Amino acid sequence: MKLSLVNPWLLKQKRNKLKISIIVTLKKAVLDPQGKVIKETLENMNFQGISEVRQGKYFEIDIQENDFKKAKLKAEELCEKLLANLVIEEYQIIEKK
Repeated sequence: MKLSLVNPWLLKQKRNKLKISIIVTLKKAVLDPQGKVIKETLENMNFQGISEVRQGKYFEIDIQENDFKKAKLKAEELCEKLLANLVIEEYQIIEKK
């Protein structure tokens, strides 16, 4: 019989982890040349009915926290210090289930 030891600290880490999704996009007032090129390319590929395309960045981050409000505060700090250029971009934080 093989006996395996489980580190209780690792079990606690798994329980106290939230997955946060962060979507960073250009503000509506900022021109999006990449989005414009994507829209034009889709139209050239015969995709109809697309009125606007805006591109952005998507992040999934595991945060060692079990309270969404605290995790969201950490995610906001990440966005404001690194992930988003707040002059031209905005961000949205979503809790992943």
